[in-house]
Amino acid sequence: MITVVLSSVLAGLLALVLYQRRTYPFFWLDLIYYLKLRSYGKTLRARMQQGIVTYLDCFLHQAKKNPNKPFIVFENQTLTYREVDRRSNRFANAFRTEGSLKQSDIVALLMFNEPDFICVWLGLCKLGCEVAFLNVNIKAKSLLHCFHSCGARTLVVGADLVRLVEEVLPDLKKDHMALWVVDHTSPSEEFSTLLDKVEHMSGDNLSDLPKVDIMSNFLFIFTSGTTGLSKAARVGHMKAIGSMAFLHMCGATSDDVIYITLPLYHMSASLLGIGGCIHLGATCVLKKKFSASQFWKDCVKHNVTVVQYIGELCRYLFNHPAVPEERTHRVRLAAGSGLRSDVWRDFVQRFGRMKIREGYGLTEASIGFLNYTDEVGPIGRASYFNKLAMPFELLRYDPQTYEPVRTDSGRCIRAPIGEAGILVSPLTAMNQFLGYAGNQVQSEKKLLRAVFKAGDVYFNTGDLLLHDDRGFLYFRDRIGDTFRWKGENVSTTEVSEVLGILDFIQEANIYGVTIPGYEGRAGMAAIVLKQDHKLDGTKLYNHLIKTLPAYAWPWFLRVQTSLDVTETFKQQKVKLVQEGFNPDVAKDLLYFLDVSQKDYIPLTACLYHDIVTGKINL
Repeated sequence: MITVVLSSVLAGLLALVLYQRRTYPFFWLDLIYYLKLRSYGKTLRARMQQGIVTYLDCFLHQAKKNPNKPFIVFENQTLTYREVDRRSNRFANAFRTEGSLKQSDIVALLMFNEPDFICVWLGLCKLGCEVAFLNVNIKAKSLLHCFHSCGARTLVVGADLVRLVEEVLPDLKKDHMALWVVDHTSPSEEFSTLLDKVEHMSGDNLSDLPKVDIMSNFLFIFTSGTTGLSKAARVGHMKAIGSMAFLHMCGATSDDVIYITLPLYHMSASLLGIGGCIHLGATCVLKKKFSASQFWKDCVKHNVTVVQYIGELCRYLFNHPAVPEERTHRVRLAAGSGLRSDVWRDFVQRFGRMKIREGYGLTEASIGFLNYTDEVGPIGRASYFNKLAMPFELLRYDPQTYEPVRTDSGRCIRAPIGEAGILVSPLTAMNQFLGYAGNQVQSEKKLLRAVFKAGDVYFNTGDLLLHDDRGFLYFRDRIGDTFRWKGENVSTTEVSEVLGILDFIQEANIYGVTIPGYEGRAGMAAIVLKQDHKLDGTKLYNHLIKTLPAYAWPWFLRVQTSLDVTETFKQQKVKLVQEGFNPDVAKDLLYFLDVSQKDYIPLTACLYHDIVTGKINL
């Protein structure tokens, strides 16, 4: 009897297992990931009871727990957790003594990747200052805009970026901006030197660290959002400390050596990368700039086991000639975002069977995903467990306006499985949106109200995602007036305004176009020339050099007699994007930016073929 019962039970369990594997093949992976998230939340709550509630607190915890553990390896320099802690104390004392900085002061930071970026940042955190990270590629006009939008009254600039600041010195003097250069000597009397003062400051722990409201703002990171010039996105303490779990969730441990070549002014490197190292107590190998020729050599030299990437970085590595180190490294895990499926497969095949952990996240809100499976292509999962931990919806949208479609009763409609929809997430205590500093209008535009019921509020990511029938999520496109190229967000409004300054351009409509083999979209401009004027490609090229970073340049021009607009006089982009830069499809005159000639040249069918086949690199 017992044998019969046991046999029946085992048969039932076997049938259940087979049913689960066929119907819900990723059930256990989804459950394990969810439990891992819950465990991290439990760890956070336990730390908070110990007074460890902020990004800075986590660093101080590691500096006390692992004082002699190497934290930052940079070129031929190695700094332990204790040494970074003490150096950041010196910076804090210098800023407080010489600069009179105090809690809630806003300080802009303009530096390349180096240890002192982190030491300055942590030092300012110890005073309770809010730091604004500035993109090192921006030009003079954008630099001023960044200062004004975030409200910074102090700027700390690296010695190798002083020239950029000098271009706007008269304006900064009018605004009474305090200028600090991370150097021993000053380029002019307008700058105060920092390193000479730091040498004479105490490295002992500050006894009066300010109390911080965890629901308040931590720092500013500039993002194009969905329209207009760069916006100072407020990043709260909750968002920052949540981001520190990224590498842990990808499978990294305290024993790993993590290679970061991405710029620290982006959230990916500063919060996910450096923050991830701090959370783990791991070692970070920091690179000033990404170098395809040095990447694998650095990995071998420093025994790197984890690398952080964006899709463009992987493409650069794959297109670079082979080096011996690319097969002798010890990298076991690559974590990042924006990796195309074709590059993903080629990357793993060429550089070794490392784990790829592709994710998705935003600067402004806490919504994010991680593909913790070995499936190639998705950015994450839409399982029951994941929606329990991070609620979100994909909304059906109008392909012309990119606005959510609403029913007669005014409610939004969920996009069906297999159809791309706008990603939105409800605002909660854990998923905050603190808005853009100094830009209430654009802050409000990121919110959707009465989505499914009266009174609800959702954050509109401006991204199109697709949910397939197996529960995977795929990134499809970025809507609105922003596209991504070379790992950076490009504001179409900003580029349009720059082109509009030229005396021969009457109107400009900026958009991004896809090119086979490239991540993101390359810039293209449909322009209307003023009456009795001709296109001056050389003048346009020289103008771009002075006003925009290279990643924002329009590589293609389409000269039209007029621009198509909607009934509300908004520029039409959908058809232009679809037709791209193919001279057989777009019947207008097309031009291509030939950097070697410093001019825009006619885009012929032969030239088009060379671009799409990779013979000509952008």
